[in-house]
This record gives sequence, structure tokens and C-alpha cells, in this order.
Amino acid sequence: MMEFGRLPNARAAQALVDYLKSRGIDCHISPVAEGVSLSVVKPQDLAAAQAEFENFLRHPGDEKYLAASWETGSTDTQLNYGSPGLALLSRFVTAAGPITLTIFALCILVYGAFNLGFAEPTYALLSFFGASGTDQSAEIWRVFTPTLMHFSLMHISFNLLWWWYLGGKIETRIGSWPLMILLLVAGTLPNLIQYYVSGPNFGGLSGVVYAVAGYTFVMGIRKPSAGIDLPPSYMGFMLVWLVLGFFDFLGLSMANGAHLGGLSVGLLQGFWDSRRR
Repeated sequence: MMEFGRLPNARAAQALVDYLKSRGIDCHISPVAEGVSLSVVKPQDLAAAQAEFENFLRHPGDEKYLAASWETGSTDTQLNYGSPGLALLSRFVTAAGPITLTIFALCILVYGAFNLGFAEPTYALLSFFGASGTDQSAEIWRVFTPTLMHFSLMHISFNLLWWWYLGGKIETRIGSWPLMILLLVAGTLPNLIQYYVSGPNFGGLSGVVYAVAGYTFVMGIRKPSAGIDLPPSYMGFMLVWLVLGFFDFLGLSMANGAHLGGLSVGLLQGFWDSRRR
């Protein structure tokens, strides 16, 4: 057998296998560390399977895959999905990468410190220059670390959901390096913008979230073969949320400078990477 792709979700892989089966292409699913591996039995079917695999990455919700599952799918798959809790955890891990998961964990640890009696020392350590002291010129980490701080459950939930969903897409389908660039650039430059807009008292991953949103949206339009995209309705929601922040519509304190700066970083990197790849 010859492998033609890997997917983090076994159930989604089964839909693709069922569709290939309807086209006369015999293939198998095998569990691997990242999820499942898909292989064809006959070498002459490899090219067709690879082409359909790329299409599946771009359009996993295509009705033809669901229809094939109803028409040709079977219930004798030998994969062990385990308990629902383990399946959910596996999906969470395999849909992301080391950078995505590390930042996710760091944000939770910092948020936990804020809510377990360590708010003042944590803020003093991670806040932007001038927010908690005067002699901080050598503490260069402060240009980035406000990105890890969140001040409410809604704040961290919103940011981490988008970070896992979009950052995970970028890292697992394009690679860790593009995501690392987005993280470092969008986690620093927008902080400088926010400082000049409103001062040093701010925090959150929002600037980076807007960067990965902009990047994913551009790549989906200009380089669909990369296998990532952001539906226009999702991008529209992000833009509406950004605009509302400038009008203080919900009575929330939003880092508007960081949002706008992060979106600009993501769009620019998206245009650059879609040109080179």
C-alpha cells in the first residue's frame, strides 16, 4: 500500500475513504500518532487519491463526501475511537501543533496565576514597559509578554478558541515557521501600537488572533492549495467586532490598536506567503 495523506480526525477520513470507494479506488485507514494515515492498495490509484485528498482539505464539508458515506459507508471500521473524552482530547491535540499548544497552555497558566492569588506579581512580571515600575529598560520580554495576559473568562475563551482553530490550521497544514513569524511579529508590533494609543495597561492574544485570521483569509483566496481558509462570514464577524471596539458599543475595554495592527500583520504576511508558495 502507498500512503497519500494524513488527517487528524478518523471520522472525517472515513468520509473521504467512502467517496474514493465510490469511485473504485480501494484504500485503507491506519492509526498514527497524528491521527490516521490513508493509503491506496493499487499504485495506479495514487495520483487520483492524492488529488482528491487535496480537494478534501479545501472543502471537507462538500456534500459529495457525506453522500458517499450514506451510499457506500460501512460500520465495520476497526479503528478504536476510545471514550468520548479521549476522542475529544485527541482531536484537540492533533488539530494543532507544538507552537499552538504551547501558547494555549501558557495563556491558561498566566490566567490561572491571576485568579489564584498571584495577580500582582504576575502582572508586574509580564506587563508592558512602565505599567508596573520604572526601571524596566533591560526587560525586553515585556514587548511580547502582555500577549499572554487575559483579564476575564470571556476574554481568554474568545482568544484561545480562535487561536487553536486558526493557529492549528496554519501549523498543521503549512508549518510551524509561518505561525511562529505571525506570533512574534503580531505579538510585539501591535503591542507597541497599543502602547502609543492608550498607554501600557493592556494585555491579550487578540492582536495575534487578528493576525492569524487575516493570514488564513488571504491564503484561502490567493493560495487555496495550502489547504487553509476562513469563510467570509467568519472574517466579517471579526471585522464587525473590530469596528465595534472603536465605538465602545459593548462597554468593554478593547485593545483596538493591537487588533488593527495584528490584522495588518496577518494580511501582509498572507500576501507575501501566497506569492512565494
